[in-house]
Amino acid sequence: MLRLAMTTDAETFERVREPLADRGIEVEHVRAKERALVASTGGARDGLATIGDDVHSGADTRDGEDARGEFDGFDVGFVYPSRLMEGAVVDCRLGVPWVNGRDAVVTSRNKAGVVAALDDAGIPTPRTTLVSNPVDESVVEAAAADLSYPIVVKPNSATRGVGVAVVDDLDSLLGVVDYLNLVHDYRATGDKSYLLQEFLSDAADYRAMVVDGEYVGGVRRTLPPEATEAGRWKHNVHRGAEAVGVDLDAEARDLAERAAASLGIDYLGVDLLETDGRLVVNETNARPTVDAATKYESGFYDRLAALIRRTAKSDDG
Repeated sequence: MLRLAMTTDAETFERVREPLADRGIEVEHVRAKERALVASTGGARDGLATIGDDVHSGADTRDGEDARGEFDGFDVGFVYPSRLMEGAVVDCRLGVPWVNGRDAVVTSRNKAGVVAALDDAGIPTPRTTLVSNPVDESVVEAAAADLSYPIVVKPNSATRGVGVAVVDDLDSLLGVVDYLNLVHDYRATGDKSYLLQEFLSDAADYRAMVVDGEYVGGVRRTLPPEATEAGRWKHNVHRGAEAVGVDLDAEARDLAERAAASLGIDYLGVDLLETDGRLVVNETNARPTVDAATKYESGFYDRLAALIRRTAKSDDG
């Protein structure tokens, strides 16, 4: 049986274990964050241990027991860790090819880069400007002048809707930018850029899943009525939205497949917005959560298993 290392133990891990096991793939969790990982033993290879719990057996290795077995015997990894620094150590220890390696995760995380690449490929996206901090207020004002209020302001590399705001005027925009400047003053902040983007009012929000170049299912994300009445507008599931399975039409499917092909990412969530006759790709996610099987096409797990096997074979020889 093929052994697959998965660095998330959230919903995706629990949902895929049994379906993939039925297809000859054993899924095990490898903890990549909120722990201590030995990066080097100074040449003592027998000391390649981790500090913390051995996630496979449950054995405690805090006293320095050899935990090399945690990373041994895997054939393939499923999505490079979200924390790139820790991921580099885990990647070295595992020594396996990834379904969505580091490059795929970094590519998708760069919202401006995604929008630019898709625009270059003729794929419709919202009008977007990247602002690379620090800049004078006049630069922000000029960039906003090319758009119409309200305007979306979003950090370039954040996920789950974190830090995304809508502003209705220049003073509000500059106020949000003031807060971003405070964050960007911190030297350890890696990405000091943010986006100004047109706000698509009352847009339907979809997530299309693409596996190995083919659309395999989609959901529409909606807010409960009370949230909408309270002025909420973000459709992130992690912020209370509900994802309901839908049968996306041919145009939406084609758009999602073209986006994945343009970015060269095998396993991709493609976020689509539809309003006033426009259908655009808003963002992409190279670490998408796997939803309930009922929200996907019947061949979803067959196709996912085939991609995992193909990725594992890419390391042969």
